[in-house]
Amino acid sequence: MVRPGGLCRLLLLLLQGSLLLLATARHGRAAACPLRRKQNELNSFLWTIKRDPPSYFFGTIHVPYTRVWDFIPENSKKAFQQSHIVYFELDLTDPYTISALTSCQLLPQGENLQDVLPRDIYHRLKRHLEYVKLMMPSWMTPDQRGKGLYADYLFNAIAGNWERKRPVWVMLMVNSLTEVDIKSRGVPVLDLFLAQEAERLRKQTGAVEKVEEQCHPLNGLNLSQVIFALNQTLLQQESLRAGSFQIPYTTEDLIKHYNCGDLNSIIFNHDTSQVPNFINATLPAHERITAQEIDSYFRQELIYKRNERMGRRVKDLLEEHPHKSFFFAFGAGHFMGNNTVIDVLRREGYEVEHTPAGQAISNATDPPPRIRIINGYITVEPQPRGHGQSSHTRADTSSAHQLSHPLFLPLLTLTLHKIMLH
Repeated sequence: MVRPGGLCRLLLLLLQGSLLLLATARHGRAAACPLRRKQNELNSFLWTIKRDPPSYFFGTIHVPYTRVWDFIPENSKKAFQQSHIVYFELDLTDPYTISALTSCQLLPQGENLQDVLPRDIYHRLKRHLEYVKLMMPSWMTPDQRGKGLYADYLFNAIAGNWERKRPVWVMLMVNSLTEVDIKSRGVPVLDLFLAQEAERLRKQTGAVEKVEEQCHPLNGLNLSQVIFALNQTLLQQESLRAGSFQIPYTTEDLIKHYNCGDLNSIIFNHDTSQVPNFINATLPAHERITAQEIDSYFRQELIYKRNERMGRRVKDLLEEHPHKSFFFAFGAGHFMGNNTVIDVLRREGYEVEHTPAGQAISNATDPPPRIRIINGYITVEPQPRGHGQSSHTRADTSSAHQLSHPLFLPLLTLTLHKIMLH
């Protein structure tokens, strides 16, 4: 499943995973953090843009929303509920988003993966996918089966047409075809859930990025770099199957850090590591250089450039709609480290403050009415509650939509599900 918004997140976490050699990741489970009971001690991934009315940044991660929702403070939920307009990285409710992502992943017409990859890597890839397909029925949960989600359908949703995909997307797909990942499919990830809630509440929604802006940098790696990355990913998966490799970073680790409110966690801070996941002590010097080049490329293309572009578009929206309260739900990594979206806003003169869980949220008010004089009579007209472009007014989303949306976005989870965290 490519999970929304998480293209970059996935890659960054993928590249930085080697630094997350957490002892708690044994058997794919992280040690439970001492989660606090008091509301004012919960995690807070909320920042307030000080204006009248206020607007908000909220950091998401790309895991099933049910794993984190109870640990999100009430003031974050209130900020979402009372905001006039909700913006995401991508428009998660637009069918074009999925079709564009699908198109972006494909090789040029007439090309197949077998034509592009070295023979040995292609055959190793094929063997691994056959193994995954064989194992998936045993990885599925009773709850998934109860929802009508079965292994063959899920495998085809994630890996179908894999021979037509570009190698970089196949690498990301392979990285997401793990038992822990498969068990989480079928429940909307946090930002998709927020998009569905925004629709249910008849809020206006929008996106600060286009699919192409997330997708094209991924396709910008040269073939030798992609083959190196795919080979390293296959080596890792083969070692996992042989029992000789311990997963350095798991979804459970991500959830633990998020629910514990660890704002300084390496999982979210993209600037704490300078070396990618592919580096290890056995790599020869020339391969280590390749790994570092990949890390540098994605850091520049998928973090810094995107943060700058997203920040400018947030600024434009705030200036275009001075009487509206916005709720910007982006991956948590956009707000941590250096050169963040927040830094862009601050350079433009905006005051942006981190908002602790116990801090009260100001009530957003509707914009003042327009007073017009028509034929000598004074007429008071309320301002429309939304901003003109997006017509997302469907009251509910079908269960089929909820299932298929996360399924057809292979790697975005981003935040990361391995996504991802950006």
